[in-house]
Amino acid sequence: MNRALSRLAEGYAQMFGKAPKKPERADFTERAWDLLAYKKTPAQRAYRKAAIKAEREEEVVNHTWRNRRWVSILVVNLLFVASYWLDLQLIEGALTASRVFGFHFADLNSALQVMLAFKTVLINLVIGTGTVVVIYMLFGGRSFCAWVCPYHLLSELGEMLHLRLAAKRLVKDHPLHRATRAVLFAVFAALAFVTGYTVFETISPVGILSRAMTYGVVGGLVWVALLLLIEVFYSRRFWCRYVCPIGLLYGVTGAASPVRIKYDGNFCLHEGKCREVCLVPHVLDITKFGYSKDVEAPIGPDCTRCAMCLDACPTGALSFDIKGLSRPQTDRRKADGAATCADATQGERRT
Repeated sequence: MNRALSRLAEGYAQMFGKAPKKPERADFTERAWDLLAYKKTPAQRAYRKAAIKAEREEEVVNHTWRNRRWVSILVVNLLFVASYWLDLQLIEGALTASRVFGFHFADLNSALQVMLAFKTVLINLVIGTGTVVVIYMLFGGRSFCAWVCPYHLLSELGEMLHLRLAAKRLVKDHPLHRATRAVLFAVFAALAFVTGYTVFETISPVGILSRAMTYGVVGGLVWVALLLLIEVFYSRRFWCRYVCPIGLLYGVTGAASPVRIKYDGNFCLHEGKCREVCLVPHVLDITKFGYSKDVEAPIGPDCTRCAMCLDACPTGALSFDIKGLSRPQTDRRKADGAATCADATQGERRT
């Protein structure tokens, strides 16, 4: 329990800007330390080097989870559009605040901005945020970013273009400090309270795109285009990584969600492909050689559950997991007859 709480506290700290650091010897569990020692043996070093070389030479592009997310984003947002234009009145409103089959939904940050601006607690927003909190406590807070947010899809396309230009050395990424997002969260909250106006909602591409698709309000699309230009030519994933406070609140809410992505060091080659594709790569520092304190561990609360790391991982070291229900990855591999590093480590200790 203490280790789980420590992991959660560290995850929160990283979400608010703390840089991950390599653990000390005392931080490792005995199993994790044994596994690390085993991977340092000459035979295992040679094996991992050969496996990484072979994997890169015969690279297979896998977009299974990415395609599922894109379908999810399109379906969720088109449901709002269809319900409005067909006058079905089943899904009303936009992503910032809506009513779905009679149930109120309200984005946490939007609700906070409105209540700070009006300096009053609005019962519909309380009910709406309560519904959202329950959902994301079950399915993972930042899953909204990857599976629902319309700007995430556009930003992902912009990132693809950025990476192509970067490969040709036409552009260069300019990362900002990750704590910028937390600072701006406080700034936008203060502005709402002082001015009585929801400043963030005016510039949020999430609300702009949702209202544009549903109601045809296109005034803010110039701002969305400007954000995409910044992300393509200057700073990769600028809005999602360094500005948007929406994911910050969802991350805090869904940190203890039973649905998470889990890491199993037994199968990790530590080649870093997962970190290359991750929206928030600091959450995958655990995959670096010598960084995981446990053999198996869930990815931190800033994880969006986008599963791009699952598509990228060549060995299945990362997988979706439901706490208390999923069978451990190691057990599944054993059932398939695959040996693990842990097996070899235990064998060495017995001899």
